[in-house]
Amino acid sequence: MEVKATSRFVKMPPSKARALARKIAGLPVAEALKIVDFTASKAGLTIGKTLKSALANAKTNAKLPVDDLMVKKAVVDEGPRLKRYWPRARGSASPILKRMCHIAVVLTDDQKGEKAIIRKENAKQG
Repeated sequence: MEVKATSRFVKMPPSKARALARKIAGLPVAEALKIVDFTASKAGLTIGKTLKSALANAKTNAKLPVDDLMVKKAVVDEGPRLKRYWPRARGSASPILKRMCHIAVVLTDDQKGEKAIIRKENAKQG
């Protein structure tokens, strides 16, 4: 069974969070939590919150045992951009794009060969 949690409109560029999301995909939840907790970045904090939310969803809603869960997918998608402007010389302005992202974490209790499949999928994505 799969359990999902999402965090939307996180004020962080998706490029900074994707590396950590790729690291935790395919790992058991305990290992993924260790990696996220010891990552000193905003990405570690927000992906950690989303991972813990998915874990709570699995416990309460789906009544799944926590020890058997693993991270099937951790995806960071691009969200909307805040458009701001920075003043320049002679009355002109330069655009600034403040990027946001949407983070989705999917947990599963299916253990058969998932890790190899997930690693292949992540390698294809980039």
